[in-house]
Amino acid sequence: MSHQALDQVIDYLQQLQDRICHALEAADGGAIFAEEQWQREGGGGGRSRVLRDGQVLEQGGVGFSHVFGPQMPASATAHRPELAGRNFNACGVSLVMHPSNPYVPTSHANVRFFIAEKEGSEPVWWFGGGFDLTPFYPFDEDIKHWHRVAKAALDPFGEELYPKFKAWCDDYFWLKHRDETRGVGGLFFDDLNDRSFEESFAIMRAVGDAYLDAYLPIIERRKATPYGERERNFQLYRRGRYVEFNLVWDRGTLFGLQTGGRTESILMSMPPLVRWEYGYQPEPGSPEARLYSDYLRPRDWLTEL
Repeated sequence: MSHQALDQVIDYLQQLQDRICHALEAADGGAIFAEEQWQREGGGGGRSRVLRDGQVLEQGGVGFSHVFGPQMPASATAHRPELAGRNFNACGVSLVMHPSNPYVPTSHANVRFFIAEKEGSEPVWWFGGGFDLTPFYPFDEDIKHWHRVAKAALDPFGEELYPKFKAWCDDYFWLKHRDETRGVGGLFFDDLNDRSFEESFAIMRAVGDAYLDAYLPIIERRKATPYGERERNFQLYRRGRYVEFNLVWDRGTLFGLQTGGRTESILMSMPPLVRWEYGYQPEPGSPEARLYSDYLRPRDWLTEL
């Protein structure tokens, strides 16, 4: 595989970061992303963009990174032993949006490309990505819209992809220690290399391009919804699940830290404010209880709502 292919992916990712930041600034209407460029000691770097204290977004981060090195970290070779002894390039865009209004869901998206090479051997490469939605006070029409956009993005590549990547998302974002999903899911895929490079790259682009179509209408519908201290406290409590997942289960967080990535950039997905409460139980019959009973489990959102 030529280095031109890697350059094509990097160009797309940087343009995607630009497009997403511009669109979210317009949707927020009160703040802009501040950028920090950083270099990794072992090779590579990136640009981290963070928006704070906006009219809609309490904090949002959109990061681009391209890191490379002569050998893989232990976490990666344990998962993929064939990567041992290979140099690697890893690049991606990752984002998390934490709105201030509890009626606007938190959202996450990520698209990435990885290639590992060794002289005399074929390169090992794959694409990954996805996006998922974490509402605190769910609206069925929002969830259906989110999943309709996800399905429409993948259908041109085969109708089997949406149910496959949707189930993969439900499984990946399952908090085993809480016995619940992180939210209402979306798409997740990794190790995509069973098609040509061109088609695999097109699938990744379709997912990356669909994020704004999925999220912006939800922001517009919910950003002016009145809320009070009760809703805000529940939002901060549920944000704790986000922290738990990222620190306990997320492979990307572990990979970034083990490859010597920039810690601030890796952890910029964390919510700015969060609370834990020992033994919390929602009031029976409340909207908070409905989140647990009706939404924090895998469901076919396109037919069951």
